[in-house]
Amino acid sequence: MSGHHATDAEEEYLQTLFWLQEAGLPMTGANVARAMQLSPPSVHEMVGRLIDDGYITRKPDKSLQFTDDGRGHAEAIVSRHRLIERFLTDVLGIPWDEVHEEAERMEHAMSPRLEERMMAAIGDAKTCPHGHPIVLTDRIRGSLLADCEVGAEVRILRFENEAEELLHYLRDAGIEPDMEATVKSSDEEEVVISSAGRDHAVSRSVAETVSVIADPAPPPRAALPEQLVLSRDKYGR
Repeated sequence: MSGHHATDAEEEYLQTLFWLQEAGLPMTGANVARAMQLSPPSVHEMVGRLIDDGYITRKPDKSLQFTDDGRGHAEAIVSRHRLIERFLTDVLGIPWDEVHEEAERMEHAMSPRLEERMMAAIGDAKTCPHGHPIVLTDRIRGSLLADCEVGAEVRILRFENEAEELLHYLRDAGIEPDMEATVKSSDEEEVVISSAGRDHAVSRSVAETVSVIADPAPPPRAALPEQLVLSRDKYGR
């Protein structure tokens, strides 16, 4: 145990490292940089701080792993973040594409008593409004929308990347959590799904961040595009 209280910045990195582990991706500095859309030197510096503070260690192959203390911190902040998002949408009525950054601001200073009351307020909700499990062991793997064949029946399971600009893009495209649809077309530029008589198009790189339950299901793979593109504009966080 480090005995050190993680800073807000450290908690953001611990969340990202946990998501990499949860998604089955290697916990490496390069993947952290890709996931957070940050420069490798910035990530390298923070990784060094996390090692010094006892939250992670570097393995012989240069990949990273949590210490017991680091895993505990990561799991607590991730679960708390998802709980806050669900509370903001279900109880306060804030749209699901507007809650991620608000939850990031709240999660670092929430008391255990408030956390308990939020949990009671959301009732039997099992996921955040973007589909991620609040109880972290309940994660369903799913498939990526980008990998589904034309004609496949899909149900939107989860938005893997919760950056607010991307969530706005998905909502503007008419794609909602739990939506049931059929893949109408899919090429190198975009993926189009049809639901209730309406078509909804997203860029292919965005479709690589949307997990679905699909029939037929493509082989599973982890979501982390080399470069996330919103329509014709490069996306940066």
